[in-house]
Amino acid sequence: MSSREIVEKLLREAGVEINGTKPWDIQVHDDRFYKSVITGGSLALGESYMDRWWDVENLDQFFYKVLRADLQKNLRPSLGLILNFLKYKLFNLQKKTRAVEVADKHYNLGNDLYSSFLDPYYQYTCGYFKNTDDLNSAQEQKLDLICRKLQLKPGDKVLDLGCGWGGLAKYMAEHYGCSVVGVNIAEEQVKFAREFTKGLPVEIRQMDYRDIEGKFDKISAIGLLEHVGVKNYRKLFKIIRNSLKDDGLALVHSIGSNLLAGSPDEWITKYIFPNGQLPSIRQVGYGINDTLVLEDWHSFGNYYDLTLMAWFKNFDKNWDKLKDKYGERFYRMWKYYLLSCAGGFRAREIQLWQIVLSKNGIVGGYSSVR
Repeated sequence: MSSREIVEKLLREAGVEINGTKPWDIQVHDDRFYKSVITGGSLALGESYMDRWWDVENLDQFFYKVLRADLQKNLRPSLGLILNFLKYKLFNLQKKTRAVEVADKHYNLGNDLYSSFLDPYYQYTCGYFKNTDDLNSAQEQKLDLICRKLQLKPGDKVLDLGCGWGGLAKYMAEHYGCSVVGVNIAEEQVKFAREFTKGLPVEIRQMDYRDIEGKFDKISAIGLLEHVGVKNYRKLFKIIRNSLKDDGLALVHSIGSNLLAGSPDEWITKYIFPNGQLPSIRQVGYGINDTLVLEDWHSFGNYYDLTLMAWFKNFDKNWDKLKDKYGERFYRMWKYYLLSCAGGFRAREIQLWQIVLSKNGIVGGYSSVR
């Protein structure tokens, strides 16, 4: 059976036709695509899209169908995937000396890029689309949800690990009267966050989470766990415990995987999030065990689909302001990233969790917030 016949057979199982007429049918422009995908897996699929070997009208729906049909079970793992798995299994790719790689590769790309598609609070994590279809409202609802889950009150001293552009710190200070210490290793984000929170009781520190000192009433870690790596989960949760006051609360907001173990998608690792790794429920549980008390676990990954689609809509609308700086291949890379991830969340292949933790357990119990 030829490479084309294999690909056609696999895609047909997902309801996708090559050169078909439906919005999720792929249009192949270069026959090298077939052998490349069979031998190179997800990395070849993404790179061939960037190289214009194929197109599809609805990239998000294409990925939804392919992932929902679980086509990967019928493919032999590529050599690259095997090597990637062993790399993550054997080595700590998120040690201090390597942690800055994702900052340089992704978060320091340019604040003009991120401002083109994010909300006014610069939230680069899942919005909370409860009773709304508006991105800005959903992100404010997410910020307030975090604050209510942490039971914030005026005067609380909060540690925000992986503080991004400072949006959560700003919201906590403005709406809940808290003082906030934000920690981040990405230089461009730190510069922006310091200006963004100017005049508020917010301190932004450019430092690794492993170097934090002091005691805090509350701790937030929004979108950090994905960059910590499974070999460092115990260390992170011990740091959270040691940094919390005895009656303190912490909230971890993270993308999660349905798989117990595995390496990240090869294309995502190479082009978007170097050294990133999605945690499984068991891995998070192991990290927490004997360290902190689990008070609440909230899953709302279906909202990440809506978030990503809104981000792409904004990015696409504002591309004319960015194209001279970033170029057409970057556009296809970023489109592939945002819409393939949207399809992944739509298929429930990947999840989004908010986890509330206490140091010693809340006396009388913790009341869940939704």
